[in-house]
Amino acid sequence: MSKNIFGESLMICSLEPRTGYFRDGCCQTDDQDRGTHTVCAVMTEDFLQFSKSMGNDLITPLPHYDFPGLKAGDKWCLCAGRWMEAYHAGVAPAIILEATHEKTLEYLPLAELVKFAYRENVGD
Repeated sequence: MSKNIFGESLMICSLEPRTGYFRDGCCQTDDQDRGTHTVCAVMTEDFLQFSKSMGNDLITPLPHYDFPGLKAGDKWCLCAGRWMEAYHAGVAPAIILEATHEKTLEYLPLAELVKFAYRENVGD
């Protein structure tokens, strides 16, 4: 069973849109996943534009791949490397820690990831 960055069971990131390397809703990975799609992130317009400018257009729908295109607020399993690039560019999206695979810890320390914890309805 896959574990999250806390060593607990990996939670679902998103079923709508369906995300993950295996398109099972989870940010699971294996040796075939060269991109390491392990970071469950909440999309922002700034990040989506950054990703597009880096050659990975996540906005435009691709129906033949059953990809609806993403918008701000969608949850998506990002490649750990892309998230790090966004981090260094100042546009890293928030992370759902419980749905982020433990392999992400090979890229960034837990203390740094926690700073980007997604908090829904803060201040409500």
